[in-house]
Amino acid sequence: MSTQSIVAGTDGSASADRAVEQAGKLALALGATVHVVTAYRDTSAASWMAAAGGFPVGEPISDEDARIQAEEVVTRARDHLVSLGVDAHGHVCSGDPAQALMTVADDQGAEMIVVGNRGMSGARRVLGSVPNSVSHNATCGVLIVPTT
Repeated sequence: MSTQSIVAGTDGSASADRAVEQAGKLALALGATVHVVTAYRDTSAASWMAAAGGFPVGEPISDEDARIQAEEVVTRARDHLVSLGVDAHGHVCSGDPAQALMTVADDQGAEMIVVGNRGMSGARRVLGSVPNSVSHNATCGVLIVPTT
């Protein structure tokens, strides 16, 4: 018998923490494993997109720094789930967050992806709504958690 898998997306925000928490509760109830996923964008592409949209670009961040920050986000969320007794693993991906969630879900044979209903805001919002994209394109169930 294979273990059920749940994929939970996080960007490290308080609203994403609520979605990860819900994934943990489901995992405990079902005896499932949670795969926590975050994605970071190639900063040169993100800067170009922001500049093309007329948005101010903040202090440049290297791809390595973006990856390190993403690893810290995933580690924090994974460690929290483990402290609750959940079998949890972290995944850091480069690229589109929605695609990262769906790829990990497919790779892990996940039954469900859990995301918060509040996506990124401000200049990053122009890059798309993760819950919207996942709900329309995932090949497994999707739980969109109210995070307000």
